[in-house]
Amino acid sequence: MRKLFYYLPLVLFLALALFLLSGLFSNPMERSSVTVGKVLPEFSLPDLMQPKKRWTADKLKGETFLLNVWGTWCPTCNAELAYLAELRQQGVKIIGLYYDLPKDPTFDKPFNLTALQQEVLDKLRQRGDPYQFNILDANRTLSLDLGVSGAPETFLIDAEGIIRLHHIGDINPQVWRSKIAPLYQQWSAKP
Repeated sequence: MRKLFYYLPLVLFLALALFLLSGLFSNPMERSSVTVGKVLPEFSLPDLMQPKKRWTADKLKGETFLLNVWGTWCPTCNAELAYLAELRQQGVKIIGLYYDLPKDPTFDKPFNLTALQQEVLDKLRQRGDPYQFNILDANRTLSLDLGVSGAPETFLIDAEGIIRLHHIGDINPQVWRSKIAPLYQQWSAKP
């Protein structure tokens, strides 16, 4: 019994080391998503540029599209805009889900929609505009329902509103060709 207590710390250390070692060789962009295979969550959010217009999951049904979670504050999002704009020119439907950073009333200025709209317009003129339109998720309700951990993240949603892919990170030519395009073509071709 005494030998068991002697080896117990070693066994626990080895178990912890194996667990941590497995994390070193995992790809954080390949984590499984609980939303894949499920219907796009219900929501009612405003259009970023036309706030009186509201978007719902039902209004987005009908054709396959990419839902790209992004923000002007995100350097990786800004880097992928030009390539996403190329995809739009090739006929890929992309809808933006603007992911606003949380505001701290003690330090941050209050939310200013007009300033945000101008910032978005400036960024899209500068980098390219891949979006059919942008949905404003100011309180991050849809983002949380989708399991978004940050930006950029992209979801492939089929014509029935079912999430077929959740990609974490930017979309670049290699990611598009190897991971997203085959699924986009598959689900776009379905009647």
